[in-house]
Amino acid sequence: MGRDLSALFDPESVAVVGASDDPAKYGHAVAAQALRAPDRRPVHLVNRRGGTVLGRPTATSLAGIGEPVELVVISVPGPGFEAAVDDALACGARAIVGITAGFAETGPLGLARQQAIADRVRAAGAVLVGPNCLGIADNTTELYLASDRFAPGGIALLSQSGNLALELQLRCAPHGLGFSRFVSLGNQADVTLVDLIEDAARHDPTRAIAVYAEDFGDGRAFAEAAAAAGKPVVLLTAGRGTASARSAQSHTGALTTSSDVVAAACRDAGVELVATPHEMTVVLAALNGGRRATGHRTAVCTDGGGHGAIAADAAESAGLAVPELGPAAQQRLRTLLWEQSAVGNPVDLAGMGEQNPHSYGDTVGALLALDEVDSVMLTGYFGGYSAATGGLGGPAAESGTAGGGSALAAGELETAHQMAVHAARTAKPLVVQSMFPDAPSCRTLVEAGIPVFASTEDAARALAAMTVDGAAGPPGVRPLPPSAAPLSDPGYHGVRTLLSAAGVPFPEAREITDEAELLAAADAFEGPYVLKALHLLHKSDAGGVALGLPDRSALVTAFREMHARLGAASYSVEAMADPTDGVELIVGVNRDPRFGPVAMVGLGGVLTEALHDVAFALAPVPAARAEQLLTGLRTAALLRGVRGRPAVDLAAAGAVIERLTTLAAAHPEITEIEVNPLLVRPDGALALDARAVLA
Repeated sequence: MGRDLSALFDPESVAVVGASDDPAKYGHAVAAQALRAPDRRPVHLVNRRGGTVLGRPTATSLAGIGEPVELVVISVPGPGFEAAVDDALACGARAIVGITAGFAETGPLGLARQQAIADRVRAAGAVLVGPNCLGIADNTTELYLASDRFAPGGIALLSQSGNLALELQLRCAPHGLGFSRFVSLGNQADVTLVDLIEDAARHDPTRAIAVYAEDFGDGRAFAEAAAAAGKPVVLLTAGRGTASARSAQSHTGALTTSSDVVAAACRDAGVELVATPHEMTVVLAALNGGRRATGHRTAVCTDGGGHGAIAADAAESAGLAVPELGPAAQQRLRTLLWEQSAVGNPVDLAGMGEQNPHSYGDTVGALLALDEVDSVMLTGYFGGYSAATGGLGGPAAESGTAGGGSALAAGELETAHQMAVHAARTAKPLVVQSMFPDAPSCRTLVEAGIPVFASTEDAARALAAMTVDGAAGPPGVRPLPPSAAPLSDPGYHGVRTLLSAAGVPFPEAREITDEAELLAAADAFEGPYVLKALHLLHKSDAGGVALGLPDRSALVTAFREMHARLGAASYSVEAMADPTDGVELIVGVNRDPRFGPVAMVGLGGVLTEALHDVAFALAPVPAARAEQLLTGLRTAALLRGVRGRPAVDLAAAGAVIERLTTLAAAHPEITEIEVNPLLVRPDGALALDARAVLA
């Protein structure tokens, strides 16, 4: 069930320690907000000097209140914070909001102080938000303990940045969006982002969860909580750079960046990952109505060819499809539109809206009713007629056709209501792009839960957010398996043995150190042979691999030459796999400090880093999901068969990926492990090389 945060969001009583009449102090703003609902619960103000604050008498200490307080907000200078926490716990506080800074963000000593405070809070059975936070608010319980007001609505906003939270509020307002809760995360010494997501998932008035986070803490737990939330989770984050890959010793490690890891976690958990506050607002507006398309087929409706073409391009760039409508659908549209209208997709009214504004609603309704359409985008001038009479500067007003403009405006408002009725009859998403998004007709659509945007790319992004890949939803986050006995031999053959025991197939091989052992290995299995110099970081780059040695003589010659040049301590003699009709893949797992084991699959061999055609997922990866990752590669056509080559055995590749990623997830001591290449042929898959790096 997660932690009980009821005292945090709906306390019986509240005290603000550090309440002040000085507008420059945060204790002033929080006290003013707390007093907005004085009849909901007792609100006590505490100021060590006593007197009045905001016209209300204050207590000089929490003990001076004379009764228990369930939630205490502490906004005092850093040196006094610990004593204030102890006072809060002594007066029975079950929840504390720590606005004071000067702890983990200042270094190791501050972190140690912070941890000691969090330990005391937990030992007392209480919860702590912060420190170094900017307060909380819950519109559903009239709890206002932040410096600013948040319009009521269905979004729980969990943010590590106060200013970004304020920007999101401003951006959300034109879309009619508001907030059920706001929590400034602060240092997450006790109550974490995961705790808050789990609680928001149980909070009925919350319909979506918006997160700005720079530090996930336990990223894996974040992904698991988001996947289990049952509500949309939208994430804006920063710091997704490449620094984590700088010291990697494998291809997998070198190609895995922080941004790859976060994106993989979001895809697996069904989280919408966004790059800017603007994009977050677009996605929240899209998800607010709860509509979902289970297919990518989008119909574009426009009143001008230019807008239609641009919208079709934007939709396809966002991952949607704009297919030509079938003959029956086109015939149905021809009964609604005039001769010059285009009905293939985009559907272009070609000026008919100016003669009959109801043609907008009739066309949108017909498109939403088509079985071959999953979603609809209306783009262009709609809104312009009501904008003119609404004083928003529409062309009808500028041209002096006020009378005609009034009639058109009335018709446009009527068709806006008509579109809302059509949209309410179906679960299919309808998104509108308008040159006049603030026009009365567009506001009518927004009030009906239909997202309206000023830009075409925003409308396309919104539709993409409202589209899921089939009824199955996101892949999900699989739990980590129990830890296995640590790998004792991280050498090449030790790793091969470990993977072989997990069911990863390899060719015959023997480790040798001299020519006598080389000849014995050659007698153990037939050629052609492969010779590898071991204990080199990248064997191929160093000339430490000889392929296709046809017999014992060629093997001995290659060994003498390689040993004279490299002087390796040992070598591997292996049976040469038949590469005919095969494709070389790379399969690896890199252990991220926040998200745990992350799998990478892609085109392998010596060109892995040059081609960079790879995909990521949280490990372990089920075989079916592994096949999805492979078929999503840019070079997936090679796997399906091209230019007379047969398709390779994707099921065999998927099985190997599942076995390797499950093994890696069970070995926390392994920080990097990979098979490269994994040769996948029409008749199976075979691992040709492997390496592991211990933490």
